[in-house]
Amino acid sequence: MSVGGHGSAMISLRNVTKRFRSQDAGAAVDDLSLDVAGGEIVVLVGPSGCGKTTTMRMINRLIEPDAGTIEVDGRNVLEQDPDELRRRIGYVIQTIGLMPHRTVEQNVGTVPWLLGWEKPRIQARVRELASQLRLDDELLSRYPSELSGGQRQRVGVARALAADPPVMLMDEPFAAVDPIVRAVLQDQFLELQRSLKKTIVFVTHDIDEAIKMADRIAILNLGAHLEQFDTPAEILREPASPFVEEFVGAERGLKRLALTPVSSIDLDPPRADGSLPRVAAGDSLRFALDAIVTAGADAASIVDGDRSLGVLTLARLGREIEAGT
Repeated sequence: MSVGGHGSAMISLRNVTKRFRSQDAGAAVDDLSLDVAGGEIVVLVGPSGCGKTTTMRMINRLIEPDAGTIEVDGRNVLEQDPDELRRRIGYVIQTIGLMPHRTVEQNVGTVPWLLGWEKPRIQARVRELASQLRLDDELLSRYPSELSGGQRQRVGVARALAADPPVMLMDEPFAAVDPIVRAVLQDQFLELQRSLKKTIVFVTHDIDEAIKMADRIAILNLGAHLEQFDTPAEILREPASPFVEEFVGAERGLKRLALTPVSSIDLDPPRADGSLPRVAAGDSLRFALDAIVTAGADAASIVDGDRSLGVLTLARLGREIEAGT
């Protein structure tokens, strides 16, 4: 199945196929085509064994495709030296893969060192990334075993970004930490991405993480069959197949609320009721729903700073939920 680009393609897969000798059931990836635009996050999501990680690893030739072409920034990856290719592509994995005998600073500076950067330039880059990823300078002299899981994950992201690659591959990068830390890491990475604008292929098995992280989601079935490739909002609004509908879950109306800002819908007139919870216009409808339910109210007062814009009622939210199912 071929899916066109979303703007100018930085990564392009055309009719890519991969078979493993140990697999009797067919190809792990069977004739997959898709484009990833420059500066966007595309999340590959699907059931276990559907080929999403195999697809991602073929982009930097950790796995070699059997057929088809893969281009990164207009160049066929199969015509490039694998080591040089990988040094231009950031790679973050669930298990992080930090070198235990090297300090945080040495781990982060690995690729710049391999590229021949001068030591002062590497040190400056490491400290810049430590600041961006909220790693205290005193951690740079520690070893990975001395860090928390969230700190190690930040170091893994910093290492992938160290040589400022235009493309990043992220394989379940936040799955190894607890849900609270995971949410913080997701938020911090999205904040960083708004300024970096890297082209990212992100693999997860979690549809909620895909909805939060993605500009577009590629939902894969077995054999990396592309069931739907679209924005999170469009997938939740109109699943393309029964498989997609089942995969995103019965609560897709609620999930859609998390993508919709309060400012996007009409409000009832303001009320002179100081007991209503106050919700900012830029917050999501899901946030507003949580605020209303927590307060035991029937509505929330929507504000822009100190100015009241109107009231959002549970009834209005109910209609919004129904529209997304």
